[in-house]
Amino acid sequence: MMKVTIKKTQNPTILKFEFPDFITQNESFEFKNIDEAQNSPLAQKLFYLPFVKTVYISGNFIAIERFSIVDWEDVKEAVADQIVEFISNGGKIFSESISNLTNKVVTIYGETTPNPATLKFVTNKKLVTVAAEYKSIEETTTSPLANELFQFPFVKEVFIDENYISITKNELGTWDEFGTEMRVFIKQYIDNGGVVLDESLYSNHIKQEKQQIKNFENLDTTSQQIINILEEYVKPAVAADGGNILFDSYDSNEKRIKVILQGSCNGCPSSTFTLKNGIENMLKNMLNDDAIIVEALNS
Repeated sequence: MMKVTIKKTQNPTILKFEFPDFITQNESFEFKNIDEAQNSPLAQKLFYLPFVKTVYISGNFIAIERFSIVDWEDVKEAVADQIVEFISNGGKIFSESISNLTNKVVTIYGETTPNPATLKFVTNKKLVTVAAEYKSIEETTTSPLANELFQFPFVKEVFIDENYISITKNELGTWDEFGTEMRVFIKQYIDNGGVVLDESLYSNHIKQEKQQIKNFENLDTTSQQIINILEEYVKPAVAADGGNILFDSYDSNEKRIKVILQGSCNGCPSSTFTLKNGIENMLKNMLNDDAIIVEALNS
């Protein structure tokens, strides 16, 4: 029989009921009453419970917000049993294609990074198809969102890639003070249809032209190998930490590889160690050349 795992959240009125498999694909839904839940038979059933205030469905879980008339300790097992029984008896979570539902919501959560000055805000939807970095408000002509973020006095740098936004703060305060405010702002901005990045403008930006490495086919074989290694092995790891790495150049005489660090990687206290003991050693091994030196440029 299918098992549902009960997990607490930071909000004591909300409890998560996790499934062993995903029930939605990178989408989230919010239902505030039984009428809104007409396309979700399971959510409708849950609203017959008098203490259910809101039902969220996302990823591999259903989260339920309760009214204060009960405590979760008294009812959580019964709710879990009802969910399992409903699905085991052939009940459906959604009555039609998820793509047709109108209750989709954007969820955003904050992740710490190796750089204590940078916080990574991850969303459940794809935001951009290219990476974009901004170090000042003057650079944000291609990103209305970045322009808005720089209105906050503590924002120093903004990096946007795929489904996340990395924000580096200055010395005005701590992320404990600003994190929630920033997460709420980004969510409201996206929910209201705000433009994250005008990619048609950014594609002609000088930094983006360099990122695309348009002359790849004209580069020497070693440079091409370096780029392929960075793309396949290094970028996914640094992206997980809210950063990015770009190939700049390779000097065959000095055996020196120059790279550009972006997002949380730029200015991170541990970036030098990672560069020398991680990336440099990897390139030495994969290129079979112990003379390789990796140097990070100020991007």
